[in-house]
Amino acid sequence: MSDDIPGILQDAEQKMARTIDVTKEEFSAIRTGRANSAMFEGIMVDYYGAPTPLNQLAGLQFPEARTIIVTPYDRSATSAIETALRESDLGVNPTNNGDNLRLVLPALTEERRKDYIKLAKNKAEDGRISVRGVRGNAKKAIEKLVKDKEIGEDEGVRAEKDLEAITKKHIEQVDAALAAKETELATV
Repeated sequence: MSDDIPGILQDAEQKMARTIDVTKEEFSAIRTGRANSAMFEGIMVDYYGAPTPLNQLAGLQFPEARTIIVTPYDRSATSAIETALRESDLGVNPTNNGDNLRLVLPALTEERRKDYIKLAKNKAEDGRISVRGVRGNAKKAIEKLVKDKEIGEDEGVRAEKDLEAITKKHIEQVDAALAAKETELATV
C-alpha cells in the first residue's frame, strides 16, 4: 500500500471527527428545558463600542433548571448585557437586581419543541453534508493516485472501501447525537 493512502484516510478521519465535534457544539446551543452555559455562547454584547462575548463580561450561575443569574464583572456593562440578552433569541426578559441580572426561561411549548427538533435536524444534516464533503475530497485524492499510477486500481478500491467505512461510522455518530438531542427536547 502506498504511503499516501494511510495519510489520506487519517486526514479524512480527523476532519470528520472535527465535524462531529462542531455538530455536537451546535446541538448544545439549542435550548432544552434546562438552562446551560452553551445557550449563551453566541451572545455578543456591545461593550464600549466593541462586540464582546457575554462570557467575557459576566459570570453565569444556574440555581434552578430554568433560572440563570448573570453577574457582570464590570457593573457599568450591566445595561449593555441586559440589552443583548433581551435582543437575543432566548426569549427572555432580564430582571435587573442592581448587582446582577436574573433570567427565567419560559417553559417550552409543544410548538417550540417541534421548532427546536426541526433546527436540530437541520444542523445534523449540515454535519452529514460536511462529512460527505470530506469523503469527496479524500476520494478525489485516492482517484488521483490511481490515475497518476502511484497505486494500483485494487489498492484504490480497497482505500475507497476503507473511506466508506470511516464515513459511515461518522454519519452514524451524527445520527446518534441527533437522536439524543431529540429525546432531550421531547422530554417535558
